[in-house]
Amino acid sequence: MGPLTGVRVLELEAIGPGPFCAMMLADMGADVLLVDRESDARLGFERERWYDVMLRGRRSVTLDVKSASAIEAMLALVAKADALVEGFRPGVMERLGLGPDVLLARNPRLVYGRMTGWGQHGPLAARAGHDIDYIALSGALHAIGRAGDAPVPPLNLVGDFGGGGMVLAFGIACALFEAQRSGRGQVVDAAMVEGSALLTTMFWGMRAGQKWSDVRGENMLDSGAPWYDTYATSDGRHIAIGAIEAKFYGELLEKLGVSGEALPAQHDRAGWPALRQRFAAVIRTKSRDEWTRVFEGSDACFAPVLDFGEAARHPHALARNAHVRIGDVVQPAPAPRFSRTPGGVRGPPPERGVGGRDALVDWGFTAAEIDALAAGGLGFVDAG
Repeated sequence: MGPLTGVRVLELEAIGPGPFCAMMLADMGADVLLVDRESDARLGFERERWYDVMLRGRRSVTLDVKSASAIEAMLALVAKADALVEGFRPGVMERLGLGPDVLLARNPRLVYGRMTGWGQHGPLAARAGHDIDYIALSGALHAIGRAGDAPVPPLNLVGDFGGGGMVLAFGIACALFEAQRSGRGQVVDAAMVEGSALLTTMFWGMRAGQKWSDVRGENMLDSGAPWYDTYATSDGRHIAIGAIEAKFYGELLEKLGVSGEALPAQHDRAGWPALRQRFAAVIRTKSRDEWTRVFEGSDACFAPVLDFGEAARHPHALARNAHVRIGDVVQPAPAPRFSRTPGGVRGPPPERGVGGRDALVDWGFTAAEIDALAAGGLGFVDAG
């Protein structure tokens, strides 16, 4: 199942972007073995596994990586792995005796994936942080929000998941491809501050070409343009319009019923406030769903703003099976899609240690080796 079938990945328990990276690999068929702590106390909060959907598709073993016996257990696992995902602060793995030099000496083909906020070196490398801090320093956060207002955190999509987990998954896939040719692994250093900056690449070009202003809310894509924004409807819901191209803009005016009015030209920035005011007044006359029917079949670049539950029930999502139910949780299906080797979800998030013995068998460990690993501190909750 999936284009990464046959790839074995070790994942050290973490939060946020590391699990998202490993989820993407597992969705694409990789056999991801999660090396869990014995409890979640060290994470600083408790989380129930059944809804921790980024852990889907794994099997689990438990190990105290700070114990003296952990090194031998980890080295045994690493010897059979193709890739490793870890999300500790720089230097922690080295202090545990599990740094890249040690693990690559044991398995020269290993792809060693490292997920941090600030990267493996630099003045901020050892500092704590979260998504909002990384995207603040990359410039991404400054650009998100309306004119005159404070920057708006875009959930934790830009740093943790887009600039973090997704970039690391891409890096690991690239390194695995290269290792097939060279026979050599390498370290993948994924920093959320750099990944979130990477996501803003287009705007750096526009800025150089004098097509983007550093003043928030004055640009085409940051709510500055009245034809690329969200508007409230009569029922307190919202619609989104993104009619950038002239032909789509013309259709927008037609569907709104204002095409015959003396309105400012689309790209007349001085006229944008008046244009926005007119759009807002018209859109407030109908409900969100009424506007959805008005724009049905249109190329005016329109969409109703849906909440998560509505998004899963939308006819387009249903037609494409864009969501799956794993256990008791409806969640997004694996993406992207492959015509010949489609991805899929192996199962729900595992409780700590569940599936571990079976995973070790699948990875080629003998019964005697499994018993030795268990004696050395590796835990699993299987019948065996």
